[in-house]
Amino acid sequence: MSLFLVNVLLALAWAAVTGSFTFLNFAFGFVLAIFALSLIREQVGSVGYFSRARRVVSLLLLFVTELVLSAWKVALLVLSPRMDLKPGIFAYPLRVDRDFEITILANLITLTPGTLSVDVSDDRRILYIHAMDASDPDATRREIAEGFESKIMEAFR
Repeated sequence: MSLFLVNVLLALAWAAVTGSFTFLNFAFGFVLAIFALSLIREQVGSVGYFSRARRVVSLLLLFVTELVLSAWKVALLVLSPRMDLKPGIFAYPLRVDRDFEITILANLITLTPGTLSVDVSDDRRILYIHAMDASDPDATRREIAEGFESKIMEAFR
């Protein structure tokens, strides 16, 4: 049985024992289950589960950071009296190759203000991205490769 499923079942058991099925109580039960499973991680073989969870949380924190920074940059660009923008579409060579990873990367790029995933090539090697300011596409490619794409590869491989 998947350790994530065990974690969810333990959280549901916590909610049933306490008699409160609110989201906050379930989340608390989930955290308690993580703690309980971490105490017996060698016996249940869950060492990989916790390191993956840590890497996924790291990806989420990177996304929130990029979301805030990008929103700030877009706000400054929009509010500036002289909008010196060069919008455009550029090709981004993908290192991720699984459909799940490509979907996550495309969605994270789209959810970040100022950028939009437009299309993926038929061979799934190129992602086409529209940027509000594509004056330096190489820098944007580097930011995506060192940021979202590397974190996705860490979290899901």
